[in-house]
Amino acid sequence: MSFSSKVKNEICRFTDFSKKEAVAELSGIMKASGTLSFVGNKKINFRIITENPAIARLIFKLLKDHFKIHTKLMVKKSNSLKKSNVYIVHISEEMHIGDILKEVGVLKEDNGIISLNYGIPERIINGDEYKKLYIRGAFLGGGSISNPEKTYHLEFVTHNEQYSRELSSIINSFGLNSKVIQRKSSFVVYIKEGEQIVDLLNIIGAHSSLLEFENIRIMKEMRNNVNRLVNCETANLSKTVNAAVRQVESIKLIEKEIGLSRLPKNLKEIAEIRLNFPDESLKELGQMLNPPVGKSGVNHRLRRIEKIAGELRREGR
Repeated sequence: MSFSSKVKNEICRFTDFSKKEAVAELSGIMKASGTLSFVGNKKINFRIITENPAIARLIFKLLKDHFKIHTKLMVKKSNSLKKSNVYIVHISEEMHIGDILKEVGVLKEDNGIISLNYGIPERIINGDEYKKLYIRGAFLGGGSISNPEKTYHLEFVTHNEQYSRELSSIINSFGLNSKVIQRKSSFVVYIKEGEQIVDLLNIIGAHSSLLEFENIRIMKEMRNNVNRLVNCETANLSKTVNAAVRQVESIKLIEKEIGLSRLPKNLKEIAEIRLNFPDESLKELGQMLNPPVGKSGVNHRLRRIEKIAGELRREGR
């Protein structure tokens, strides 16, 4: 089961709603995944299609408990390669679908003219709790969240720009930073930051999924920190080894061309120690000197030796 399905199954367990709460959640679901069609004699049919049986059961229960209708629930095989089941909640004219669609904000009526409502009615979301329920419904209808082991991405797929902007505004009213992009004929409201996805999971009431997401996020951050430390240590070790090889080559060149005895006493001393201990760190080399010298002092002397070797190389061309 995908992580997205886990989240949806978890929030579908909440069914104890007042009528107004049910309207807010149903509005989000029906706007995101509903299809309106007209049949003979100007009759309206409305279908909600989902691949998740828990969502279908939730819609059926909410409509039964708060609108006193028994919707038709159909199951058929998907046309996708997975051949999974598709669940269709069908509401017909005989079930007073027109009244229901106006109440949940899918349709609106102005001067006796009924039309689609692409916005989100303020009366449905007039309070933080109703906004949360609406966001939950929108996620059930058209939302998805990627596996946090791979990447952090949560999105709501919508089919109208005005609606996507209003949904994004509702989400951002909770201090989040969702954005809208167009993807082919759809408008996608998305969040990509792990911390903000955690906040949204909390908003929609997916607390168990939130804990799982956080555990994965913490483990990923720990692995990334360990990898960064290992990479840093490896880079430092490589840098130290390369520097030591370069220093030994410079000292051997000086020994061959002019002899180490031509060097000042302090340089001759560190050169001989470096030749005898090519794998030691600068700090350890400094402790072998008499009197001991700090790391910066050793580095300064070795750089002077490399400079002398560089001049000898130029003269030998």
